Amino acid sequence: MTTIKIHSLCYQPSESRYEEPYHFNRVATESVNLIAGHGIEGDFKAGRNRKRQLNIMSLELLKTMRDEGFKTATGEMGEQIQISGLDVMTLKTGDRLQMGESAIVEITKPRTGCSWFELIQQKPKKSTVKRLGMLAQVIESGNVCVGDEIVILARMTEES
Repeated sequence: MTTIKIHSLCYQPSESRYEEPYHFNRVATESVNLIAGHGIEGDFKAGRNRKRQLNIMSLELLKTMRDEGFKTATGEMGEQIQISGLDVMTLKTGDRLQMGESAIVEITKPRTGCSWFELIQQKPKKSTVKRLGMLAQVIESGNVCVGDEIVILARMTEES
């Protein structure tokens, strides 16, 4: 059985600047504090939208996208959490993951691209359909670190 782990973490300390060179304003870090109902402590967008508290992507898919010419260093795709060992796109709304010792997140919906993403990546968002990871909300607070294991607590079925 493959171990699922946190590969990288980042957060957005302030609003992104709409000037060249265009990029997501993300800062890589070794640990973050996830706050229930809010998101990442200190993140500029935290607390704004319950269903968009976290952007989670798979390391393996990011490697494929890098080979296609996307910028995929930590945070360059707009993600906050990169995980290895799990295809994030197989998760469904309602699936719950435990990250680290106590944080629990719930998948809310697939992430879609926007015009800002297109400007940064210089690629059409249609090339990323069903490949930009999943959005999630924080259900239980906790500190998570790069290298922490992730446990799938609940998987929703098509009938759920």
